[in-house]
Amino acid sequence: MITGTTKLLGVIGHPIAHSLSPVLHNAAIAHLGLDYVYLPLPVSPDQLQQAIAGFEAIDLQGFSVTIPHKQAIVPLLQEISPAAKAIGAVNTVARTDSGWFGTNTDAIGFLAPLRELDRSKQRAVILGNGGAARAVVAGCQELGCTEIQVVGRDRAKLEAFRTSWPNDLPLTVHTWSDLPTLLPSADLLVNTTPIGMHPDIDRSPLEALDRLSATAIVYDLIYTPRPTKLLQQAQARGLEAIDGLEMLVQQGAAALELWLKQPVPVAVMRQALEAALAKH
Repeated sequence: MITGTTKLLGVIGHPIAHSLSPVLHNAAIAHLGLDYVYLPLPVSPDQLQQAIAGFEAIDLQGFSVTIPHKQAIVPLLQEISPAAKAIGAVNTVARTDSGWFGTNTDAIGFLAPLRELDRSKQRAVILGNGGAARAVVAGCQELGCTEIQVVGRDRAKLEAFRTSWPNDLPLTVHTWSDLPTLLPSADLLVNTTPIGMHPDIDRSPLEALDRLSATAIVYDLIYTPRPTKLLQQAQARGLEAIDGLEMLVQQGAAALELWLKQPVPVAVMRQALEAALAKH
């Protein structure tokens, strides 16, 4: 029941109609019996500054940030967390007494299933060097990875990616032609590219995984389809395979806890998301 006292949360993006975040958050809010609602808020890039001012005017409590606003919103906020500074992007904004506070919960979400496996000191190979890859690098840094190898297609963009991180981070950048030499020593392979995402479900970023060791983990940030072609390849080899659904659930749970200032029912959020995906 939405009333005049209902507190507002939301997600901004362009487009935003496809977002499953309202399913995720409203399931938890309903379970907790709180007077909140989480709404999809379409904001075009040229209207971002006006939207932020409007959110303040209507007393929006907080909001998620998705493509294409994750970097553009940074200068419009009063405070940025160390995590958001390291990643260079914001995916969660909360209202505080001093204004808007921006943080990034993507690395928390990425790490959640890996922490359950109790893996550390790994050598990671990351496919892609976009915004999602930055969250994965931050996660790998927190995990204590001894080598973080980022693979991309554009040498200039790769060098810019590398120099944007501290020199003491064990980060190297490589082109796709280097993969045959990188894969045999990889403990963790992460796909941050859109290759294999619906509707291109028959594609994989790699032709084969036979160079990976039998103990390697293959992690695909994509969650539609489940499993992706890459994870089907991993499962066929008997490798540990993780998709992006848990990352989506956990990053959302971390954001909701920030807004509500209380624990949230992660299992309820996961179940709601799985049910929504099953209908797609």
